[in-house]
Amino acid sequence: MATGEDEPKNCVVCGDRATGYHFHALTCEGCKGFFRRTVSKSTGPTCPFAGSCEVSKAQRRHCPACRLQKCLDAGMRKDMILSAEALALRRVKQAQRRAQQARMQLSKEQEELIRTLLGAHTRHVGTMFEQFVHFRPPAYLFIRHQPSPALAPVLPLLMHFADINTFMVQQIIKFSKELPLFRSLPMEDQISLLKGAAVEICHIALNSTFCPQTRNFLCGPLRYTMEDGTHVGFQVEFLELVFRFHGTLRQLQLQEPEYVLLAAMALFSPDRPGVTQREEIDQLQEEVALTLQSYIKGQQPKPRNRFLYAKLLGLLVELRSINDGYGYQIQRIQGLPAMMPLLQEICS
Repeated sequence: MATGEDEPKNCVVCGDRATGYHFHALTCEGCKGFFRRTVSKSTGPTCPFAGSCEVSKAQRRHCPACRLQKCLDAGMRKDMILSAEALALRRVKQAQRRAQQARMQLSKEQEELIRTLLGAHTRHVGTMFEQFVHFRPPAYLFIRHQPSPALAPVLPLLMHFADINTFMVQQIIKFSKELPLFRSLPMEDQISLLKGAAVEICHIALNSTFCPQTRNFLCGPLRYTMEDGTHVGFQVEFLELVFRFHGTLRQLQLQEPEYVLLAAMALFSPDRPGVTQREEIDQLQEEVALTLQSYIKGQQPKPRNRFLYAKLLGLLVELRSINDGYGYQIQRIQGLPAMMPLLQEICS
């Protein structure tokens, strides 16, 4: 049985079905719109019949003057009508509120995945570039120093390069082993995934140090240029591929959660050589991918978010090319493989 609150209420002006309180009176949508339009005009309507016209659902359009007077008598207030600018602003805010509510929300599992990745990243990856200074860098790598002399001996730079690359891979291994999803896999698959992804994850992490304006990597007090790479012995074509990748990725202005999720997508790649649990790893990568998509869609709308996920997938493909080329490059640089046996194992 319906209660009094459930029964439909009528407009106090014309008797039509009321939709709520508008301008301080219970009215229908028609009388609400009529009142807003009419009182906004510079001149009011007049009644040709001395203000005695009937105002009902059927007759309400016949005499605007009597309808307006009945609105005022019912308690509708002119001062509660928003200006056109204020009304437009309110509609914009309402649209923003609806859009915010419609954004894809992260599940508890996805939030926990991001927290785990960020924690491991903070402990093992986030500060590793500032520690490059402890690995015997040549003096000309310091930002305040003069540019590299043309005839600088290559051996000190080669040894420094070997040391920091070994250090980065060691930190990536620690990062990976701190992830419960990674530790749940068989040991042979952990090794296969790390061999396939370590270099790629190093580049994803290193991107946060890349300066697009100068095309340098700024790691603590040290600066690394393309010329340093050619001095070590890398081919110019390979370095141009690397620097173009970093420029493109840096322009996307990723947030830290997006960086770590991208790294996890590279790590959990089921097509790495030697992987046995391909279906399980494929499912792990899908979980990470869906989390990355949800995170991107959950951010404030920005031009950078348009097609961001698709662009990141394309950059992961570019990383594969860099990874393949890197193994070839270090094999051809005389003396370098012997200086970093861990990298030699990774790239074998």
